[in-house]
Amino acid sequence: MDLFTPLNLGALELRNRVVMAPMTRSRAGKDGLPTDIMVDYYSQRATAGLIISEGIAPSADGRGYCRTPGIYSEEQVRAWARITDAVHEKGGCMVAQLMHVGRVANVLNKGAGSETVAPSAIRARGKMYTDLQGMQPFDEPRALALSEIVQVIADYQRATENAFSAGFDGVELHCTSGYLPAQFLCSGTNKRTDDYGGSAANRARFVLEVLEAMASVDGAQRVGMRICPDNPFNDIEDDDPQHTFDYLLQEAKSLNLAYLHVIRFPKGRVDNIALGQCYFGDRLIGNESYSFEEAGAAVAAGELAAVSFGRHFIANPDLVERWQSGEQLTAFDLHTLYTPGAEGYSSYPRAGV
Repeated sequence: MDLFTPLNLGALELRNRVVMAPMTRSRAGKDGLPTDIMVDYYSQRATAGLIISEGIAPSADGRGYCRTPGIYSEEQVRAWARITDAVHEKGGCMVAQLMHVGRVANVLNKGAGSETVAPSAIRARGKMYTDLQGMQPFDEPRALALSEIVQVIADYQRATENAFSAGFDGVELHCTSGYLPAQFLCSGTNKRTDDYGGSAANRARFVLEVLEAMASVDGAQRVGMRICPDNPFNDIEDDDPQHTFDYLLQEAKSLNLAYLHVIRFPKGRVDNIALGQCYFGDRLIGNESYSFEEAGAAVAAGELAAVSFGRHFIANPDLVERWQSGEQLTAFDLHTLYTPGAEGYSSYPRAGV
């Protein structure tokens, strides 16, 4: 068994175990609409066993960065359908990563009438880029009322319905990087005193109810989740991440999800990969700076079912073929990671071209 061995994860059929990790690339158009160059970008990388899309907002309130896509309007769904059709035409498999940023937002990047919301009214330390005024502080969020939490969960369910209507093979809940699910999970950002705050069970309630809502659309076998316990990105912290995520994964295990996608984080207090193996050992996708050799060894040993790669896929649309043939990889241009247009996005050639 190696990285080129086919794999079934729930209802997802992967022709190999080289997964394209979700990466924000800021190429969407006005109002979160996927663009033509996004069709090219994803279809070029369709030989991955699984493509996990960039983070897609389940609602207008869920957007926070400039030029990021949504999946809450009919126009967005039609645009995503062009992308999934192009991927499927090349034999690929693709899931939509649903990403509600919560407090990690600036109003200049949001649509008219949308808000910045969070479990508690605590502003994140730091700044984010806006096209209109450069670097700006994160917004001060408004704490969600109990009735609004129900609506946000419903937004995830509707986004899942829209994703399947758009032709995605599955959906992944983005539950790390300091975004809304992580804000509910972590004690540093969740100061609620109702059923969604306090104990680990209460703080995990939002995430579990979102997963249940997503799974209610067409079964948990088309639903995955991505985590990175103890990652402080976007000013997030938890008093006891081991306890918090032990509880979360114990409960999530019973949902019979398609997979768990774990970012390893050696600097943290938790061995994230070992934690994932405890609960999702046969459905675990590992991520973060794996070499081809290390990834292959982890799969061969049964430690991981598959491995996701981000940076390698940026400049190597034919990454799988390059590794199969021993071709050298191309380095990506750091300066074009988030700039508008095709340059440094869909412009990277295949080997020998």
